[in-house]
Amino acid sequence: MVDPVTDTRSEMQTMWTRALLGVQPRWGRDFDDLSNEWRRLFAEVLGTFLLVLAAAGGPAVAAFSHGAISRVAYVSAPGLMVMAVILSIGLISGAHLNAAVTLAFALRHEFPWKRVPGYLMAQVVGSVLACLLLWVLVGKVGLLGATEPGRGVGDLQAMVMEAVLTFGLVTVILGTASGAQNVGPLSALAVGGYVALGGLWSSPISGASMNPGRSFGPDLVMEDFSHFWLYVVGPMLGALLAVGAARALRGRGGGAIAERAAQGTLSTPSRGGVAKSPRLDSQE
Repeated sequence: MVDPVTDTRSEMQTMWTRALLGVQPRWGRDFDDLSNEWRRLFAEVLGTFLLVLAAAGGPAVAAFSHGAISRVAYVSAPGLMVMAVILSIGLISGAHLNAAVTLAFALRHEFPWKRVPGYLMAQVVGSVLACLLLWVLVGKVGLLGATEPGRGVGDLQAMVMEAVLTFGLVTVILGTASGAQNVGPLSALAVGGYVALGGLWSSPISGASMNPGRSFGPDLVMEDFSHFWLYVVGPMLGALLAVGAARALRGRGGGAIAERAAQGTLSTPSRGGVAKSPRLDSQE
């Protein structure tokens, strides 16, 4: 018969040893289970595809149809699409759809660094596929929805605008995903609403990308990367500032609720190491 005291002491010693040696942290075990990784990556490809289809498709279709779609409509479309994607596939991959978001979650210790390259590649693939489809459908009109500085706007001005916009976006995402302010499905409204509002007031300055992947697809298909750097530097700088703000507001990060929001709930390990279903996980 097993002595419960000895068994508990042994389990605690194992846990402390793993913690001290950095072996299999809680969020690392999920990465080691690759049985669902293809679903997560496919979700990021699909989600980014839909996002870029709306974000780049709005300006492209507006040019193709000679202004049948207004600026208000096509800058609001990405926000509505983000909302729909988060609600539909957020539990599978966390619905990052954005390299700045993936970086922020990793820096907050809520997403494993080993999974970052796969997510970034999936986002790029989704963006490029969306732009290739737009090319087939409407041709290379309206710069295929490429994000460019507005008329009379310098690259530095546009880069600062992208940093400010992404700072706000990532702040909203980290805040609604945290244990302190977790709002569940309502986070989709907050994030989607922010994307739409950001586009409504700032798109004439920088195009309101807030997302390196969203800018990469049109630039690749149009074969013009002359302004792409600012849509990488700006969002990444904004994400870093948002992580700093989150640390000041809520501490180091790494809470269980935020981890599930960042990673999805497929094969999320319980305290005992047994995978839980998303339904059970959401009822804790």
